[in-house]
Amino acid sequence: MTLLNGLASTYGRTGGSGEALAIRGGRPLRGRVDVKGAKNLVTKAMVAALLGESPSILHDVPDISDVSVVRSLLEVHGVRVTTNDEDGTFVLDPADVASAHMEEIDAHAGASRIPILFCGPLLHQLGQAFIPDLGGCRIGDRPIDFHLDALRKFGAVVEKLPSGIRLSAPNGLRGANIHLPYPSVGATEQVLLTAVRAAGVTELRNAAIEPEIMDLIAVLQKMGAIISYEPNRVILIEGVDRLAGYEHRAIFDRNEAASWASAALATDGEIFVAGARQQEMLTFLNVVRKVGGDFDIREDGILFRRGGPLRPVTVETDVHPGFMTDWQQPLIVALTQAGGRSIVHETVYENRFGFTQALVKMGADIVVHPHGLQEGPRRVPRRNLEQAAVINGPTPLTGAEITVPDLRGGYSHVIAALTATGESVVHNVGIISRGYEKLFDKLNALGADFDVLG
Repeated sequence: MTLLNGLASTYGRTGGSGEALAIRGGRPLRGRVDVKGAKNLVTKAMVAALLGESPSILHDVPDISDVSVVRSLLEVHGVRVTTNDEDGTFVLDPADVASAHMEEIDAHAGASRIPILFCGPLLHQLGQAFIPDLGGCRIGDRPIDFHLDALRKFGAVVEKLPSGIRLSAPNGLRGANIHLPYPSVGATEQVLLTAVRAAGVTELRNAAIEPEIMDLIAVLQKMGAIISYEPNRVILIEGVDRLAGYEHRAIFDRNEAASWASAALATDGEIFVAGARQQEMLTFLNVVRKVGGDFDIREDGILFRRGGPLRPVTVETDVHPGFMTDWQQPLIVALTQAGGRSIVHETVYENRFGFTQALVKMGADIVVHPHGLQEGPRRVPRRNLEQAAVINGPTPLTGAEITVPDLRGGYSHVIAALTATGESVVHNVGIISRGYEKLFDKLNALGADFDVLG
């Protein structure tokens, strides 16, 4: 592996950090957007670089604030990070990994939940780790118990402090048999990042199998890990003594791709999402077709548009290969323009429909059932935490003053404002920069009419 030369030393946050947008909607979005690597893979691959004995190179890293947070946390722990801003290439050199003060970790972590994934690599490298109070989007209870229980099974000692959680591994980490109560993506990542250098074999049951998980496994295998997966969500990891660096091009961000597709449907536009691939989007593409959308699969991306009047659908969110929870929020904006009654059953998070209040304010007919709906056949098992949203359409949307609640909900607010007639003011848009690279530039390229209000 040859290190890239001439890399820039800084990697700025995305455009999209302005606090408010004035959006004049009612015009279709048309044009091309390029999606880079998936936020849900890139940030974890950056953490994986801690495990290597040589530098790692990661390509297609998006310019988003979550990446900036992880970079800061790596640098606090002594990892040297150099970048090429033009193509999103990162070189991560862990030669000088060292402990960091909890105050530094807390200051750089901000609202991110990423620090918990540093635990396994830091326990291997330093014998200790610290997790500050965790933030993230306010979309429901996302407990870290799955993570801590798994780390304990590996032999970690967990000490809860007023400022966070300190972990140590006085006897090293060893392989374990772990059965997750739910196929949590984060907990699966935790086990992978910890098990690859734990002594012995780890068997993980009820694992998440999202494409980003498979891409992380590919990264770890390039580093020297021995990982196999079996039917029924079983992953086997044989621990190794050492890992090297990797060179990897990240899988595309299917959440961003689905968001732009929903924007094309909602605004009756036509958007080519460069970098999107059919295989990872199969479930979403089926729903696009059912709702009356159309798409062209091309070698370098997917073109999305309406294929006629939008039709109502019933959707149940689920873990992969089901319909992603991150997809339902922008889709609901499009469903406000579909003729008839649509239902979205949210089974992954218990508080992800708060963003619909703004859509109702803009004229949408949406009723949220906080305990779900029992009617109709279901393919996804009902969960105690689930909710349901009933959307009756089509309803014209009109401009309003609204405030972004979370990442995907915030993007959905922007698309609703672009669908609505008149002017909307969308506050707190900085949250969107966590997962959408160069949002303002992309909106400009699609012909959106908006001003940044600072």
